[in-house]
Amino acid sequence: QVQLVESGGGLVQAGGSLRLSCAASGGTFSSLTMGWFRQAPGKEREFVAGIRFSDSTTYYAKFVKGRFTISRDNAKNTAYLQMNSLKPEDTAVYYCAARYYGIWPPTESYNYWGQGTQVTVSS
Repeated sequence: QVQLVESGGGLVQAGGSLRLSCAASGGTFSSLTMGWFRQAPGKEREFVAGIRFSDSTTYYAKFVKGRFTISRDNAKNTAYLQMNSLKPEDTAVYYCAARYYGIWPPTESYNYWGQGTQVTVSS
């Protein structure tokens, strides 16, 4: 059973940056495709970014528009989401997710989820 723990959320002003981390345990991290999702109040959860297990190929939601970068460190069993040029509309709970292998693009069908970390962007 894979367990995921997010960290790094917080309050930041518009235009600022945050780096989210997702520490994984209980599985084979190098075989996991990792993803980040977010859910704003009153809205559906949406895909943000994903990174493939095999070659670290990345995929982003269109609204990211070059502001966010997903990465992974297999030696540390950790995935990251670097968020720059943050906007108030980025305010949400951000969730880390994982699945073994899976289809591409990595926008759905995740089996494991973290508890989420709050990101609040003030204007």
